[in-house]
Amino acid sequence: MPKQSSTSVDHRPVSAEPRVHQRGPQVQQYGTVTHSFHLELEHPVRLEMTEQLNQLLADSMTLRDLYKKAHWQVAGATFYQLHLLFDKHFDEQVEVVDGIAERIQLLGGLAIAMAHDVAETTQIERPPRGREEVPVVLSRLLDAHQVIIRGCRKLAERAATLGDQGTNDLVVSDVLRANELEAWFLSEHLVETPLVHGEENLSHAAD
Repeated sequence: MPKQSSTSVDHRPVSAEPRVHQRGPQVQQYGTVTHSFHLELEHPVRLEMTEQLNQLLADSMTLRDLYKKAHWQVAGATFYQLHLLFDKHFDEQVEVVDGIAERIQLLGGLAIAMAHDVAETTQIERPPRGREEVPVVLSRLLDAHQVIIRGCRKLAERAATLGDQGTNDLVVSDVLRANELEAWFLSEHLVETPLVHGEENLSHAAD
């Protein structure tokens, strides 16, 4: 008598119709890491790094969205320059966000993704829905950069201590340097300088 195969056969009919409205159990819980033995990084190291990277990711996603808000709502004499600058920085932050998220996934973790989760996690102050004055917008963006830059320095040092050179390189080369440069561009817009007459010209006019 021939042996029956132990392999189960799916007898469900094949159909070209899409199977919509599907739900199921999670295949990995947030805050966990898979067993990525090939990375030569211990489980506790990857767990700590993904947790800290997710904090950096949430802050970076918030900054990214702050830039788009500023891009849409900016007004005034510097509208054209800032409208373009904010969108340029938004595009750069999109790349930063993607790099951080991919590093988390590479380490076996799960990247934070949804807006409500990001809002609950970020350390950056939430702005009002309405339009603010340009100096306030610039200051708000600078404050956000400061949060990220501070986090980058701590995370980079910790990653180096734990032997996670890949995370250290990402944080320093891609995240920290991008934020430092963008913060510099913003800060120069808050320097109070005369637009038309220099101080010497004003003193001569007074005479």
